[in-house]
Amino acid sequence: MAKLVVSVLTSLDGYYEGPGADLAPMPFEDAFNDHNLRLLERTETLIYGSTWFTNNWDAWTAVAADPAASSRDQRIAELVTTLDSVVISDSLRIDPEAPWAERTRVVPRAAAPAELARLKQEAGGDLLVFGSATTWNPLLAQGLVDELVILVGAALLGEGSALYRGRRAGLRLLGARVLEGSQLVELRYDSSGVSD
Repeated sequence: MAKLVVSVLTSLDGYYEGPGADLAPMPFEDAFNDHNLRLLERTETLIYGSTWFTNNWDAWTAVAADPAASSRDQRIAELVTTLDSVVISDSLRIDPEAPWAERTRVVPRAAAPAELARLKQEAGGDLLVFGSATTWNPLLAQGLVDELVILVGAALLGEGSALYRGRRAGLRLLGARVLEGSQLVELRYDSSGVSD
């Protein structure tokens, strides 16, 4: 059975976005994209909320068209723009002319748990969520997230979007390490079937 993996970068004080949902103050480092590529290479389906989907698609489409982009970033762009995507949203509509239309499905929030459970049974590779706490927080509370990967960066933001808002969720630590050549600390947790 495939795993649903959530990977998110956070500041030391627990924000995954800065004030006003701004990503600019986040403690990004080059190792962040190395980490993301490793996850993407074992992924079959990307899971998004509508805002993160459009932002991610636009950003990586621009990278794909940039001849100066590194081979690593070109590979990330290739995966982001060719993997199947499921967008959990009650408002997004697919424009059939959009370049992503053929590989993307929109699933209403109420139908998402059943659809993700089905995909986990059928998929040959992982299902992967980057970022959006409003998308993955409810999935964690419903017991659908199997692995939570938190990259903690060397910054205190003081305010922003909190990593998690929900009832207490027990986790089991699988590993902790500093990503090579960076100050990012990767914390991996088993979140399947763990609740308090």
